Amino acid sequence: MAASNLHDDLIVFDGLNVSDWTPAVFEDMRRGGVTAVNCTCSVWEDFRDTMRNIARWKTWFGEHADLLTQVYSTADIARAKKEGKTGIVLGFQNISAFEDQIGYVGLFKELGVGIAQLAYNTQNFVGSGCYESVDSGLSDFGREIVAEMNRVGMLCDLSHVGSTTSRDTILASTKPVCYSHCLPAALKAHPRNKSDEDLRFIVEHGGFIGVTMFPPFLAKGVDSTVDDYIAAIDYVVNLAGEDNVGIGTDFTQGHTTEFFEWITHDKGNARKLTEFGDIINPQGIRTIGEFPNITSAMDRAGWPESKIRKIMGENWLRVLGEVWDTE
Repeated sequence: MAASNLHDDLIVFDGLNVSDWTPAVFEDMRRGGVTAVNCTCSVWEDFRDTMRNIARWKTWFGEHADLLTQVYSTADIARAKKEGKTGIVLGFQNISAFEDQIGYVGLFKELGVGIAQLAYNTQNFVGSGCYESVDSGLSDFGREIVAEMNRVGMLCDLSHVGSTTSRDTILASTKPVCYSHCLPAALKAHPRNKSDEDLRFIVEHGGFIGVTMFPPFLAKGVDSTVDDYIAAIDYVVNLAGEDNVGIGTDFTQGHTTEFFEWITHDKGNARKLTEFGDIINPQGIRTIGEFPNITSAMDRAGWPESKIRKIMGENWLRVLGEVWDTE
């Protein structure tokens, strides 16, 4: 099947998108043929502000019902594909919204939060982020949170989490966990990138890896192309196996400097954690609407159709089903 026709036929799942949510972005997701996506609705926000963000999403689901549909299950993703819409999985990049209330986990699950990252870059109640100077590991409260996430069917994300806390979580969880958006440190040394050892460890314990194209973490930075991104995915596939890898772009479409200042300071306004420089996505996949170029680049790299289908979405569907199906 030609690459252009194949993309139209695929289940395309993006493991992480944190764009500035506007009708233009929603339209671009449809233009790119994105079947479903993990959309960040909380980073540093507390319970109240996260609830406001979710309320805004609920409004958008009504106002843009021709483009979007909310996802609670893998069946909803299949329905989104059939209806030609983009399925939205609400996701957290931090558990600050849980505050100190375990009961909030189930509440957010009922509202459609299907994926939650345990820590965003620094220390919180459950463990340490990847920029924390001392990785304290998963706290006892964190173990309770992980157990509750397992119980209600919410996927634990470890992308911005420190290595020790990540390993503790991988071992504590009774359901698969993931790095929804990461790159290998072997290709570029960076606190946000994962060592070969860590990448192997998560899949050896039933976990999953989404590969990002965020330019500061790619070897060539802003000079990267979509083909460089495919090469990075292949590096991870060679480590983890083609059944355990997917896409997690980390699109930040439409955001300004103010947003990047907010996410790169501890808790949004404390110490500066990192400098990203210019955020220019790889040539060929600068916008969400160019998503078909990922499929074309995979085809150009000689990938068989079965591998393309797995990495573009089928693998994500399997792991989400394993976590979300709590029966």
